[in-house]
Amino acid sequence: MAKTVILHVVNEDAIVADMEDLPDPSANYFVCTNIRKKDGKPVSYIERGVKQVLFPWNRVSFIEVMESQEEKRSVVDFYREG
Repeated sequence: MAKTVILHVVNEDAIVADMEDLPDPSANYFVCTNIRKKDGKPVSYIERGVKQVLFPWNRVSFIEVMESQEEKRSVVDFYREG
């Protein structure tokens, strides 16, 4: 199952993508699919029809891994009735 991540690319706005597995820190690059802006619009520097993009580690500041719908359902939220 693909994980949704937010990539913080150096000197660019953050973008949203999917990854099959978390990247190996010792690799030179990692693979992403379904790349889009945070608002869902296409990323201007990626051509239409591109299925996968290989990002070099030196172009990425950090990666945020979003929780899946499955993980959200398994979390018990506490609330107080007022």
